[in-house]
Amino acid sequence: MIPRTDHISTLRRLLSENPVVGIIGARQVGKTTLAAQLAKVMRGPVHTFDLETAKDRARLTDPQLALQDLRGLVVLDEIQRMPDLFSTLRSLADRPRKPARFLILGSASPDLLRQGSETLAGRIAYFELRGLSLSEVGYQNISRLWLRGGFPKAYSA
Repeated sequence: MIPRTDHISTLRRLLSENPVVGIIGARQVGKTTLAAQLAKVMRGPVHTFDLETAKDRARLTDPQLALQDLRGLVVLDEIQRMPDLFSTLRSLADRPRKPARFLILGSASPDLLRQGSETLAGRIAYFELRGLSLSEVGYQNISRLWLRGGFPKAYSA
C-alpha cells in the first residue's frame, strides 16, 4: 500500500473545518483505502459503514437513530447506494456541538455531486481523489507509472 500522506493531511484539515467531507473519484482509485489510512491517524472513535453490504444497510434502516449518538469520525462508504442519507446528514451536521464528523465516499457521479451539493450546501467539502501521482510513487518509478497507470491495483500489480 502506498501511503498518501498529503491527502491525509488535506482530509484532516477539511474535517476540522466542515461537518461533512466527501471523497469522490473513479472506481478503484483508492477512496476506501484512503479512508482506512485516515481512520488510523484520527483521534477518537471511528465508525465505518460499508453500504455495499446488506448488514450495514440494515443498520441504517433508521439512519437518524443509528447515527445520532455516534461520536468521532463516521465513514459512510458507497453512499450512492443510500442517497436518502443526505437529508439525515444535513440535520446531524447542523447540531450545535458537532459531536461527529462525517466522511462520505462515492464515485464521482453527477447525481451524487448534485444531491450532496443541494442537500448539504454550506456543510460539505469535496475532495477529488485521482490516480497515483509521480510525487506519490517517486521519480524512480516514472516508467512503471507510465506503463501501468495511476490506479493503485494496476500500478501495484
